[in-house]
Amino acid sequence: MGTIRKLMLLLFALALMLPGAISADGHLPDLEGRTVTVAVENAYMPFNVIDEETGEAVGWDYDTLGLICELLNCMLDFVETSWEGMIVAVSNGEYDMAADGITITEERAQIVDYSMGYIDLSQKFMVRVGEDRFADAEEFVAGDFIIGVQVATTNFEAASGLVDEERIVAYSEFGFAVQALISGDVDAVVIDDVAGQGYTGLNADKIKLLPDELTKEQLGFIYPQGSDLVAPINAALEAIMADGRLQAINDKWFGSEDEADMMLPDLEGRTVTVAVENAYMPFNVIDEETGEAVGWDYDTLGLICELLNCMLDFVETSWEGMIVAVSNGEYDMAADGITITEERAQIVDYSMGYIDLSQKFMVRVGEDRFADAEEFVAGDFIIGVQVATTNFEAASGLVAEERIVAYSEFGFAVQALISGDVDAVVIDDVAGQGYTGLNADKIKLLPDELTKEQLGFIYPQGSDLVAPINAALEAIMADGRLQAINDKWFGADA
Repeated sequence: MGTIRKLMLLLFALALMLPGAISADGHLPDLEGRTVTVAVENAYMPFNVIDEETGEAVGWDYDTLGLICELLNCMLDFVETSWEGMIVAVSNGEYDMAADGITITEERAQIVDYSMGYIDLSQKFMVRVGEDRFADAEEFVAGDFIIGVQVATTNFEAASGLVDEERIVAYSEFGFAVQALISGDVDAVVIDDVAGQGYTGLNADKIKLLPDELTKEQLGFIYPQGSDLVAPINAALEAIMADGRLQAINDKWFGSEDEADMMLPDLEGRTVTVAVENAYMPFNVIDEETGEAVGWDYDTLGLICELLNCMLDFVETSWEGMIVAVSNGEYDMAADGITITEERAQIVDYSMGYIDLSQKFMVRVGEDRFADAEEFVAGDFIIGVQVATTNFEAASGLVAEERIVAYSEFGFAVQALISGDVDAVVIDDVAGQGYTGLNADKIKLLPDELTKEQLGFIYPQGSDLVAPINAALEAIMADGRLQAINDKWFGADA
C-alpha cells in the first residue's frame, strides 16, 4: 500500500471519528435518514426489472442499494425513467444518483461522477440456441447478419465498431432487443455478459451467449459531479465486498458457481482418455523437479471433469500421429494446444475455441540482423518449427522449404534457436510465453502477428463428449475460473 493510500485511509478514519459520522454498524458514515433519489430503468434484468407475478420492482440494484442504505442510514426513492435521458438527467441534478448497470467510460465521466467499479464484465454476442450460421464474432462480422442493441449504450458502441450502421437495429429497451432475437428479427444481440446471464437464465431453451469477449469493462453508480454521496457509498461498497454480503447478492441475481455447476451434464464417473504430448509448454510438460506432468491442459480438464463427474486418463503420445489417432478412436480426445483448422475438422470434431492466439517469431535476445518478419523473409535466415503444425504451415508460407528445419518437439526447436542452429522459431504466442518465461535472458518474441487462430480440444467425429465439455468450458469462462487458470499458466495479462 502506497504512502498516499495510507494517508487517505488515515484521514478517512479520522473523519469517521467525528460526531455524527458513525452509522448504525459502527464504522460507516451516517447519512442521518437522508432520502436518496435513484434513477432506474426497471427494464434491465437482472439489475432492475418489474416482477411479472407481483408487479414489484426487484433486482440487484434494489438489493444492493437497500443494503447500502441500511448501513448508511438513508432512505431510497427509486424513480423509473428512460435509459436515453438518464445520464444527462443525473448530470443536471434531477436525481441524486442512477443505478442501471452503467458502464464506466471516460466520456460519461466528463459530466457525472462514478462510484468505484462494483462489477467487471465483458460484452458478448447473445444468439439463438442452435445457431449454426456463425460460431464467433469474426464469422458474424464477415456475413450480412443483423445486430440488435439498446440505444445509447456501450453495447451500441461495440456493435458500431463491428459492423456498418445498416446492420444495427436499436431498441429503447434491452428486453425488446432480446425479444427481437427470439422472434428472428435480428441475428444477435450485443449485451453485457452479466445482464445476458439474466436473460438466458429465463430463456435457456431459446438463447445463449457466445464465449467471445468483445470488450472488457466495469459498472458503477453515477452521481452529479461533486456529489457528497460518492465517498459514503464507496465506503459501504468496500465493506460489503470485503465481508461477502455483496457476493451473496451477486449469487442471487447472477447465479452462484454451485448453481451453475449443478446444471452441467453428469458423465457418471466415466473415464476419458486424453492424448497429450507432455512437451508443449505451458499446456502440458513434465516438471523437471518433481517428474510430474503439469500444465494448462491438466488443470483445465481436471476442473472440467470435477464438474462433469468424469475421470481422466492422460496418455503421452507423439504430436505427429496424435490427430489421426484421435480420428481413429484410439483416444477419447486430445489436448495439446491444437489449432482449429478446416482441414483437421474434416477428420475430427472440435470443442469450442477456448483461447485466441497468434503465431509469432521467437528469436534470440540481442538479435539485430532483422527486426520483424519482413526483414527476416528478405534475408537468408533459417526457421525452426515443430513438424506437422500450423506453425510449420505459417513458416512454409513465408520462406522456401530449404530455409525450414522441422523438429519432432517444440522444445528441440527452441533449443536449436538458443544454440544458434536456427535464426528464429515460429510458435504460438501463448506457448512462446511459456518458453520465454523460462529463458528470458536468452529468447524473446517479436511483436509481429503472423496469423490469428483459436485453440480447441479434438475428439473422434460424432463424440458425445463435445457438448458436455463445451458446457463446462462455457461455465468456467463465465465465472472466471478459466481466467484464473490462464493467469497461472500464461500470466495475468493473457
